[in-house]
Amino acid sequence: MIRIDGVRWTYAGATSPTLDGLTLHVRRGETVVLCGPSGSGKSTALRLMNGLVPHFHDGELDGAVHLDGQAVADLTLDQLGRRTGTVLQHPRRQFFTDECEAELAFAMENFGEPAERIRERVSAAAAEHHLRPFAGRRLQNLSGGQQQQVACAAAAAHGPSLLLFDEPTSNLSAAAVERFTATLARLRASGATIVIAEHRLHFLRGVADRVVALREGRVDAQWRGAEFAALDDDTLAAEGLRSLDPVRRPEAPRVFARGPSVDPGTPSARHSGAGVTLRGVRCAFRGRRVLDIEEAYLPAGAITAVTGQNGAGKSTLARVLTGLQRHEGEMSLDGRRLGRAERQRVSGIVMQDVQRQLFTDSVSAELRLSGSGAPQVGGLLRDLDLESLRDRHPLSLSGGQQQRLVVAAARLGARRIVVFDEPSSGVDRRHLHSVARIMRELAAEGVTVLVISHDDDLLALAADQELRLRALGGA
Repeated sequence: MIRIDGVRWTYAGATSPTLDGLTLHVRRGETVVLCGPSGSGKSTALRLMNGLVPHFHDGELDGAVHLDGQAVADLTLDQLGRRTGTVLQHPRRQFFTDECEAELAFAMENFGEPAERIRERVSAAAAEHHLRPFAGRRLQNLSGGQQQQVACAAAAAHGPSLLLFDEPTSNLSAAAVERFTATLARLRASGATIVIAEHRLHFLRGVADRVVALREGRVDAQWRGAEFAALDDDTLAAEGLRSLDPVRRPEAPRVFARGPSVDPGTPSARHSGAGVTLRGVRCAFRGRRVLDIEEAYLPAGAITAVTGQNGAGKSTLARVLTGLQRHEGEMSLDGRRLGRAERQRVSGIVMQDVQRQLFTDSVSAELRLSGSGAPQVGGLLRDLDLESLRDRHPLSLSGGQQQRLVVAAARLGARRIVVFDEPSSGVDRRHLHSVARIMRELAAEGVTVLVISHDDDLLALAADQELRLRALGGA
């Protein structure tokens, strides 16, 4: 179905190719997983398959790409759209409407499908992807994981023969990953061809027909699904791949916290000291409560993992802490109450979609913008494998490289509070340790560090304690 033959692709403005002699053939009905180190060309390979390269991205293309025997460069956007469905790393970038049902219908409306068929497909997609609780809600008010669910449903709703997923589980809770895995099984059974670029691999055991590891823009290794499932951890580590066995992280002590948004448990004793104290913090969107914490203490000098299901208010809490979200109640740092403007000055955040935090024209300029820590820049660039990219435009980097760049900027920011919101999205095995090490360094300097994540691989390395949130049902 897909033939990529000897492709070399260089993005406009880049000095070296992202894909360099890539040859990859995908059979009709096959499920193929693309893995490999961050920056190896996985996302660009998907863009070849759906025509974003060369139709939307500028650059120099050599080699041939065919979909169903036709050159992708010769297919119209309408033809490509009917045959393919894509979920990007950050689904917010691919939404065209502001509500769930409208997003599911959007592609079919543009293809001129009959209204009755559109209604049937929207209803079926909402049921299959567990979206009925989102009915009537604005997409911008959904969590990152919930947006990911909507994007997956919208990509499949019009029944394309080829589905492309770029890091589809990066923001999903364990329960949502199970639902997504079941969805993949249904799509496979229907005969769809599926290509998935992923770093988290354990859920794909038994799902993939073939696993292809990319390195430096070409195929480095590949295995049949059963062969891949049998690989030992040393082989995976040598390829820079994460473990196939789900990490069972140790139970972390609960921080002191209480309120409707706090998951029941056994918190630590009530106390105060250096760090952040929240009292009566409540947030609502269009009258719907999304966060309600009566009291919580987040100590300095430790890494607090903020966990919970998609939609539990984790990212809302991150915005509260960093002064980006209006709310009721108050927040204190080291016993002194801070308003929102002051919080913005003393805090830093690594957002889920880090492209929103890139402002300059080079990697080195992005780090200089952080305002301090110049002697540390060289070491950080080396540790995060960004040194050879220091003159590259940040928007020309891969998703994982952008993620590491913003993590590096947060390290240099000399802030009292630093929040990492899903910082392991697009991050491979080696750099998972680098990100955890940066968090540890910040905590050792007395910073209040929070990490919001569904990634147990990261939390097993980094979490000292846990604040577990729960969704406010019926609010």
